[in-house]
Amino acid sequence: MAIKRMDHVTVVVTDLPVAISFFTALGMTLEGEASVEGKWVDRLCGLSGVQADIAMMKTPDGNGRIELTRYRNPALSGAGPEFAPPNTLGIRQMMFEVDDIYATVSLLRTHGAEMIGEVVQYDDLYRLCYMRGPAGIIVALAESLS
Repeated sequence: MAIKRMDHVTVVVTDLPVAISFFTALGMTLEGEASVEGKWVDRLCGLSGVQADIAMMKTPDGNGRIELTRYRNPALSGAGPEFAPPNTLGIRQMMFEVDDIYATVSLLRTHGAEMIGEVVQYDDLYRLCYMRGPAGIIVALAESLS
């Protein structure tokens, strides 16, 4: 048995509208929003009394999706440093290919993103950078030079 596809990645955030705005500025579109609660979601998450708001964002090509989740209940649980460095174990970043890395960096800064390092060039192939986005996640950007 093999998987059919990767459906989405979930990012837990504290401010859903800010996160939606950030990923919209990046070029994703809001596919839908919902609130979830009840025994089925409690059983799924292994938690009691779950109340959450979710927003599904999709990439322009329609193949990639991010679920943004804000838990109203139970209270958020910290799993480590909020602004973990790139070499921390676990999922650290999500990378997006962009048309113009400098314009994208400038735009995302207006939505609260901060550079982690600097824009670098990898051979004659890519310009790359890491930015800190909603909930402290690392959003990596790549501009193809070919």
